[in-house]
Amino acid sequence: MPSAYTILFIIIVIIAILTWIIPAGTYATDKAGNIISGTYKAVSSKPQGIWDVFMAPIIGMVGDKKTEGAISVSLFILVIGGFLGVVNKTDALNEGISSIVRRYKGREKQLIPILMILFAIGGSTYGMGEETIAFYPLLIPVMMGVGFDSLVAVAIALVGTQVGCLASTVNPFATGVASQTLNISPGDGLGSRLLLLIITTALSIIYVYHYASVIQKDPTKSLIYDQRAEDEKRFAIKARTDDDHQMTGRQKTVIWLFGLTFVIMILGLIPWTNLNSHWTFFDTFTKWLTGIPFLGNLLGHDMAPLGTWYFNEITMLFLFMSVVIMWVYHMKEGEFMDAFMKGMADFLSVAIIVAVARGIQVVMNNGMITGTVLHWGEMGLHGLSQSVFIILTYIFYIPMSFLIPSTSGLAAATMGIIGPLGHFAHVSGSLVITAYQAASGWVNLITPTSGIVMGALAIAHVNVNVWWKWMLKLMIYLFIVTCVFLGVAAVL
Repeated sequence: MPSAYTILFIIIVIIAILTWIIPAGTYATDKAGNIISGTYKAVSSKPQGIWDVFMAPIIGMVGDKKTEGAISVSLFILVIGGFLGVVNKTDALNEGISSIVRRYKGREKQLIPILMILFAIGGSTYGMGEETIAFYPLLIPVMMGVGFDSLVAVAIALVGTQVGCLASTVNPFATGVASQTLNISPGDGLGSRLLLLIITTALSIIYVYHYASVIQKDPTKSLIYDQRAEDEKRFAIKARTDDDHQMTGRQKTVIWLFGLTFVIMILGLIPWTNLNSHWTFFDTFTKWLTGIPFLGNLLGHDMAPLGTWYFNEITMLFLFMSVVIMWVYHMKEGEFMDAFMKGMADFLSVAIIVAVARGIQVVMNNGMITGTVLHWGEMGLHGLSQSVFIILTYIFYIPMSFLIPSTSGLAAATMGIIGPLGHFAHVSGSLVITAYQAASGWVNLITPTSGIVMGALAIAHVNVNVWWKWMLKLMIYLFIVTCVFLGVAAVL
């Protein structure tokens, strides 16, 4: 498979070719910029050429009159990368997991639900994925040391995080990018996504726990039993499970600050007054705080209350908390900048891919075919029930997630079309986002185009065919549960 960049650029070229074929058309919009159903009209054709194809990713980043740029999303992705780089520099996340493992020594089976819930929260809130690679060398010897196998260790982190991504709540790389494309708050639909997160996480925990119980009683039931002796030597089971290194006080503080950052982000993104017009606590508190003499000037009178935040505010939050962690951990300025810049570098590809994907929307909008495609969809949706539409949307995103493994790239490339189609079918934009996220998370549990999947299996020395065989039933369960959930949510 070519890289996601190449796939997206090929799509840009194909879309440019289609602007020569598909008739141009446009819709009228309301004051908020929402398309008004039934107002489609044909306009003069505007085919896109070579210049337009290569300009598309650039305009996708900075924006123009017809397409909003991805710069705010890309900058946030870079800053959160820097934040994670600073946190990882303290080694607090690794030591936090180690501390939990030591605390439950002798009761390791209880770790399965605890760790999977933690990993699911990470996947749901900030798209945790590649960060789990560091945990496998720790989890594998512990799980094998109590009679499980490396499949259980891989499943705890990989299934945990990707099920979390499947039911992303405020994941900036999925929920955030998709919400920005549809001009809605990432907090819209949060309640239903929390319910989906609970259901799918519980289902996954039961699946992994059952397999672990079976092979603990009879090790020959393991799908990789033939390599167990070799794995025991390879992972030095006895030596690595006897590690008694303790977290430092500073690392514990970093863990608390790490969690607090995401709590604040969630509180900032939830549109409290939209949920209930009487929930004005944060507005009132912010107004009072900024009105205090001197303190108001010191903090800044333009401080936005929680519940009204968007990408600018949450980007500032992660930048600020990075500095706080530097100060708390007594990190030198040089070490901080090195960790922050390396963290940003790790996420540079994600930030750029958002702009490249937005280039698809640029070519469609400038070629004046977006309205025509929406019009065809509007006509095709006539008489289609809400439940059928959302389930078909979920199924549509499954092959698309395979072709474009990047959740942020997929959202930026397609949500500008699928979201308005949902509007025509009387399905909320937040539920369309839920369907897209569910498909992306589902595919990324097994796809060989995912570096997370292949990296985890390489560390555990598990063949991908064995992983597919082990995952088959869980994939079927998750697919059925998600379809039922989406179908019911569409009519409520």
